[in-house]
Amino acid sequence: MVVNCGHLVAVEVKASLSADDVRAFLEDLRRFREFFPEYADWQVHGAVAGIRIEDGADRYAYRQGLFVLAQTGDSVRILNDLRFQPKAW
Repeated sequence: MVVNCGHLVAVEVKASLSADDVRAFLEDLRRFREFFPEYADWQVHGAVAGIRIEDGADRYAYRQGLFVLAQTGDSVRILNDLRFQPKAW
């Protein structure tokens, strides 16, 4: 989790990220405030990250309003373009 000034980004990290992982994480985000009621008034966004991203999982996550992070060499890169609008849960 990353928190700052009333905004929070919950991040799901997998060695191999699949569309099923994204679907499961979306359900977790829907229930986020049940698990963390102390963030009830915060804007919650989601992100998924994978060392390896299975075919289509990145596009599916993007269309669902999630930030998508991928390993690039020794660092991590955000794959979302400038048109991306993150969803708030």
